Amino acid sequence: MEPDSTIKDESLDEKTNENKDEQTDHSTGPDVTKDNKPDDKEPKEESENKTNEQDDENTDQQAPDIVKVTDEIDGFVTLLSSHTGDDDEEPPEIQDSLEKFAFVAEAKIANYDMMDNPVKWSQLSEEETTSLLENVARIHKLCVSLAKFSKHSNYALTLNRFGGILQRALSFFEEEFRLLLEDYDANNIEYSSDPDPEQEPPEVNYFPGYSDDIIAKLNKLGHALISAGHETECCQLYFLERRKALEATFDRLGFEKNSIDDIQKKSWESMERDIATWIKTYKEFSKNILPSERNLIESVYAGHESVSLNLFRILSRTFLIQLFNFSEAVAMTKRSDEKLFKFVDVYETLRDLIPSLDGLFPADDVVLELIKSDVNLTRCKIGETIICIFIELENKIKTESGKTPVPGGAVHPSTRYTLNYLKAACEYKDTLELLFKDHQKIERADSQRSTSDYNAANNQPSNNNEEATVQSPFQIQLQRVMDSVDINLEGKSKLYKDPSLSLIFLMNNGRYILQKVKGSPEIKGVMGDPWIRKRSSDLRSYHKSYQRETWGKVLQCLTAEGLTVHGKVSKPQLKERFKSFNAMFDEIHKTQSTWVVTDEQLQSELRVSIASLVIPAYRSFMARFSSTFTPGRQTEKYVKYQPEDIETYIDELFDGSSATQMGKKR
Repeated sequence: MEPDSTIKDESLDEKTNENKDEQTDHSTGPDVTKDNKPDDKEPKEESENKTNEQDDENTDQQAPDIVKVTDEIDGFVTLLSSHTGDDDEEPPEIQDSLEKFAFVAEAKIANYDMMDNPVKWSQLSEEETTSLLENVARIHKLCVSLAKFSKHSNYALTLNRFGGILQRALSFFEEEFRLLLEDYDANNIEYSSDPDPEQEPPEVNYFPGYSDDIIAKLNKLGHALISAGHETECCQLYFLERRKALEATFDRLGFEKNSIDDIQKKSWESMERDIATWIKTYKEFSKNILPSERNLIESVYAGHESVSLNLFRILSRTFLIQLFNFSEAVAMTKRSDEKLFKFVDVYETLRDLIPSLDGLFPADDVVLELIKSDVNLTRCKIGETIICIFIELENKIKTESGKTPVPGGAVHPSTRYTLNYLKAACEYKDTLELLFKDHQKIERADSQRSTSDYNAANNQPSNNNEEATVQSPFQIQLQRVMDSVDINLEGKSKLYKDPSLSLIFLMNNGRYILQKVKGSPEIKGVMGDPWIRKRSSDLRSYHKSYQRETWGKVLQCLTAEGLTVHGKVSKPQLKERFKSFNAMFDEIHKTQSTWVVTDEQLQSELRVSIASLVIPAYRSFMARFSSTFTPGRQTEKYVKYQPEDIETYIDELFDGSSATQMGKKR
């Protein structure tokens, strides 16, 4: 490696002085006496040595004084700058120092840029890089000045000579700039795989994979290239290398670059996994990667703010478009219930991106506004899809009509699905509230325009003082869905031929809905206490209707009406009453022990209410009329159950088991 040209030429000057001293020493050297006379060969060798020394001395004396030369070059550039370069203006005479400077500069660049063993920028000392950068800047200024008089042949030749040197030097700079950018340490990039929303953005001095020394070298090279008119080449090199690095980062995060068509061809199961990866990548990119890239660009292009901003705009938008394309594809997929929650996740991710971008771009930045426009457009599409899914859910429930009743009057699967679905939806309450409010504003604006047109046509005053809405739009929509569930259940209850089983079905489903709502703070907060009170009232109504429908005829058997004829108990009538009671109770036990009431509280309430109706009436009836029968066989024939037996069999109702053989239990 050749040392710095300035240092080299100073050493040459010292060597020249030393040679001069040696000449002085030779001329005043010791006398050669006869006793010390050399042989015949010595004068010849001495003569040859003197000749070689003289040649070396002449060569050293011809080497240019680089300090003097560069001073002359700077003076010549200053001289040229005072000229306008007009056609009628005669240019100054080209100085000899230009040729000397070209010779030194060309040799220096050739030494660094050797094909077989090129010198790396990182191998150069601080003094060497400083000298090289200064001389390249000097050559660039010289080329600009020479170009004023390029119509003169001697100036054109000189310009061509220095232009070639400059181009070779800048090519060397570009290659070294690229290699430094390429040589980042990906293993030391600490991008979180699951970014914390509360996580602070990277510190200002954080650069992804580069040391402070590398940053300083990139800054010097970048400044040199831009100052010499290679801004486009420098920025293109930076963009290509950092794009490759960020693509590798996306790969590590698991995000695949796909077209919108490719994404839409995927199954929903595959897309669900991709959405989770997309959200992770999006949060990481906006909260950590982009701030780090901005810091890196601003440091590499320090002193060139407009260059760094434009480059950051291009680089960030390149990768944001990839992320937007994915969310755009999601928004375009066919709507269905199960996609709602992933859609809301995508919506919230897009919504939360905007604040994180505001600090990365100047206020009112054109590119930032374009990015926000893209984000909001996609977010609006996702929001419309979410609204449509809810509206379609309401319609789907209304029109869904299963033709097969659920065995035993149990909770219908669609009831479980809908309530679990709504419970999960209410976990996104804040987002859905905002979505439905925006949707309502659009509808209200359309409605007000229609009303305004009507009032204007009919000369009626318009009333813009609307009363505050008690319920939010999301509450209203959720209750509409619940109303649809009620309507649907009423329809399904009619599939049962037994009216009592229809009521058990309505109680089962109603209790399930009520408990689901009361057990979830999110959905309870949306539905409100009035709705819960109304639902509880409906359940009590179903319960009373069941009692009348199932046990009304049974209790009629236990009344005294019609049993007394002329003041005496009619034994035949009494026998029929007991026989009717026994038959009815047997049938109810046989049938309703197979019915299902899975809610333990509801099951207990039903059994207790039945027992409180039947057992007291049966005990009173027996106490009054059982003595009419002849004790023994006749009594056992008609009085089949004791009050304790009735209580035991009532406790077997609604457990979903097969009919119990009562005789064995007795």
